[in-house]
Amino acid sequence: MSGLTEIQADRAGPLAAAARRIQWEAGNRATIGRLFIVMAVAANVAAFYLPSSAWLRAYPVAPLLPVSAWIKDGLIWFLRGAHVGNLAVGDLSRLVALVIQAPVDFLQELLVQGIVFSVGSVTVSLPPVSWVGVIVLFVSPALALKDFRLALLSASTFVYVAIMGLWQSTMMTLALVVVAVVIGVAAGLFVGIGLFRWRRLRPLVFSLLDFMQTVPAFGYLVPAILLFGYTPAAALIVTLIYSIPPMVRLTDTALKQVPVELVEFGTLIGCSARQLIAGVMLPSEKSSIMLGVNQVIMLTLNMVIISSLIGAGGLGYDVWEAVKSLKIGRGIEAGLAITLLAITLDRLSAAYAHRRKDHLSANEFFGRNWQVLAGTAIAVLLTILGTWFKPLADYNVVNVVSSGKWLDSAIDWINLYAYGTVSAVRDHLFIYVLKPTKSFMLSLPWWGVVLVLMALAYRLSGFRLALLCGAMITFIAIAGLWEKAMLSVYLLSIAFLICALAGVPLGFITASNPRLQRACEVALDTLQTLPSFVYLLPAVMLLGVGDFSALVAVVLYAIAPAIRYTARAVNDVPTTIIEAAKVYGATPRQIRRFVILPAAFPGIILGLNQTLMLAISMLIITAMVGTRDLGQETLIALSQSDPGRGLTAGICIAFIAIAADRLLQGWANQFDKGNRRHAE
Repeated sequence: MSGLTEIQADRAGPLAAAARRIQWEAGNRATIGRLFIVMAVAANVAAFYLPSSAWLRAYPVAPLLPVSAWIKDGLIWFLRGAHVGNLAVGDLSRLVALVIQAPVDFLQELLVQGIVFSVGSVTVSLPPVSWVGVIVLFVSPALALKDFRLALLSASTFVYVAIMGLWQSTMMTLALVVVAVVIGVAAGLFVGIGLFRWRRLRPLVFSLLDFMQTVPAFGYLVPAILLFGYTPAAALIVTLIYSIPPMVRLTDTALKQVPVELVEFGTLIGCSARQLIAGVMLPSEKSSIMLGVNQVIMLTLNMVIISSLIGAGGLGYDVWEAVKSLKIGRGIEAGLAITLLAITLDRLSAAYAHRRKDHLSANEFFGRNWQVLAGTAIAVLLTILGTWFKPLADYNVVNVVSSGKWLDSAIDWINLYAYGTVSAVRDHLFIYVLKPTKSFMLSLPWWGVVLVLMALAYRLSGFRLALLCGAMITFIAIAGLWEKAMLSVYLLSIAFLICALAGVPLGFITASNPRLQRACEVALDTLQTLPSFVYLLPAVMLLGVGDFSALVAVVLYAIAPAIRYTARAVNDVPTTIIEAAKVYGATPRQIRRFVILPAAFPGIILGLNQTLMLAISMLIITAMVGTRDLGQETLIALSQSDPGRGLTAGICIAFIAIAADRLLQGWANQFDKGNRRHAE
């Protein structure tokens, strides 16, 4: 017996040592992290009060390394010097542009211009689909699902764009969106399935996806123009770069969440790997896949204005023209058309994906889809009749029905009667909040900021995150963009604080009132789908040009996820936990603070993370109203066709976003570990 005990002790020795080491790291990392933070803050304070310490607060004004020049030269070499076989990359990229643009051109001809082709010596001209026919095409799937509210939404969307004189622009945008969504969903599924099967590629691909999502879309515009020309194809490529990552992530996550029993059953009945994924795993996680489709649709429509700057046209161009001419009414009309189109496409795709079996009248194709086929036939008939009866072919009532003048008059009235109050609030906040924060951020020594962030990262997640944050923030200083980065951080930090302090309480309030939550959902859908440019119009018209109007636009655009995710996280808290707290005599305030808040905290952090990402995506948009940050640097690069300068500024914005994201994740993990220890 004693011999067996000795053997067990010998085997337990290494395990016990490992357990002690892990316990030491977990217990002492917090202490070391606090010490590092104190030392970093002390170094920053010393930089202000030590004699002759001005040099400590100086930051590089010019680049220490010519990063932008290296990127520009590398891109030019890639276009002119790199070859794939005997074909230069520049020529290959133009060929890819032609292939991608072909379906967009076909759909735009089908919906807007009409199709012209030759049969021998005879030229055949087919008219575009009738505007009434397009409405029928979108209403018939909703009727097939017996969803009359969805049918009403689809009809109202296209009637709205018709009577507002936005039909042609909407059809051009619809053609681009349909092609982008199909390619984006297919590519996202393909890459997501590949990551699930070859997991060693996951760290590399996920880092690339982080980079794709956090570099502002404006940073891609100049390289896209150089590669694909000033064409809708370039706009489509930029849109795909921005919209594919969520589909990849959600596909990979969905496949990992498939129950093991279901996979084993598919293997047992003899499914191959392809059949198992396509026929068993993906259908079982349809809700997650459709969430990815939703994100692709929303992000694609969010890009239509930026895409219009490089030749896409459509509703984005209408909003951009309204922004330039400060026609707030026309801009909001076009922005609302984009919002309605986004909601309609999202609801239709979700409803069709989740249709129940009792919606199907038979197993045959015609039996399942007779309403859609009938709608298609009616659309064709209406298009033919439109060649004789013009109102069916062209609903041309531009400016006959328009709310633009009413909205412009409302802004004029506010400026006339409320300007004193608005300007007083603006000036007070600028003098006592914005200006001191800006001065403080600009006065911080760059190396001190790096030390504080590294210490905080070590405290939250360990040495690896500390090195990552230190390297990314140091890159900003080396690139000579420290001052502009601090101006960006100052605006982002205030906007994020406002969104957190207002959004989280609003989420708790709406979660406790179902009727208020339904009304809030409509408002949040509108806020999230309105193009970011639209927020600039009322901000500039009411508040003028400057940091305060930029702050208001950022808050309006970014606050929705903080409210939505908080409400959802609170609603997802198990009622059994709340009932148990009531049994123990907890007051409503104690339940909110000690039960609901800890349980909902991961969801709240996810919402704040999304809020931060949306705020960062607004940096370049706010540069159009006078901010002097990294967004302005990207716009200057676009105006000068300098891809190196634009991508360098975009990389700096991406590094700020990635660092903030990782720190928020580390904070959430620490909070979760603390809750588990407290529960134990």
